[in-house]
Amino acid sequence: MSDRGPAVDRDRQEGLLALAVALRPELHRYCSRLMGSVIDGEDVVQDTFARAFVALDELCDVPQLRPWLFRIAHNRALDLLRSRTIRAAEPIEAALEVVDEAKADPVEMLMRRQAVQTAVSRFAELPIPQCSVIILKDVLDEPLAEIASLLDITVDAVKGHLARGRARLREINAHATPLPDARIASAAVVRYVTLFNQRDWDGLRALLADDVKLHQSLHPPRSGAADVGMFFTIYAKGDVRVTPAWLEGREVIAVFEHRSHPKPDYFMWLEWREGRINFIRDYRYVRYVADDAELVLVKDAIGRGTG
Repeated sequence: MSDRGPAVDRDRQEGLLALAVALRPELHRYCSRLMGSVIDGEDVVQDTFARAFVALDELCDVPQLRPWLFRIAHNRALDLLRSRTIRAAEPIEAALEVVDEAKADPVEMLMRRQAVQTAVSRFAELPIPQCSVIILKDVLDEPLAEIASLLDITVDAVKGHLARGRARLREINAHATPLPDARIASAAVVRYVTLFNQRDWDGLRALLADDVKLHQSLHPPRSGAADVGMFFTIYAKGDVRVTPAWLEGREVIAVFEHRSHPKPDYFMWLEWREGRINFIRDYRYVRYVADDAELVLVKDAIGRGTG
């Protein structure tokens, strides 16, 4: 346990909190592509900051927070990927020539733009080193030297992974199929959406299991029907509407803060047990998660226009 004074520890925690707000979207862009999922990517981001708060209290020297947090996130994502045996890391081979950021040309800029526009799920088809390097360089525009430091490899190896990864990503995009049409919405989700858009908060509370849990990033978790039931009060004002949707093979609920908005502002997803809701994950306070989400709306379900 740290023997520093409380003021020093408080300054450290406040510094990490301030950086967390600014860095979370950028960390999520990295983690979601590495995991191939915006939902799993946010889980890694949350876990990163939880681990960082614990580790920071034990460190004698204050690290440079930004690269330190990226390293924690990178290692945590790799742990999860390896545990799921999704893919194997490729060996580091001889580097190919890659233009550095100081010498960027139109072709280089085009490749970066293609990476930014590539669907999150397609990055999962890349070997881990190629995936990491492409995200850091082409999506987040990190210098080659900093990428090498983060991944603990040479700059030449970074260039090699980048060249091979870009070539592979072009192949993936060339053969990619369009997003499938959404499946039909389940009766349970349609019921939730209908009650929500009718502002029937008591009806929604009646759907909660006694041991229901609510997770909202940046806020403490809630548990129990009485406590979680207060969640709906944040939606009592305004013109918020919801509609069923699908994301990464999961049935979710897209949230529009105003009926005039052309795309969802964020989403939530529910878990059910014996006809009642036992888990709610709400992304209201981390809307960057929806920026890269490949949401497919269920157009024929009761949605935004009701109420």
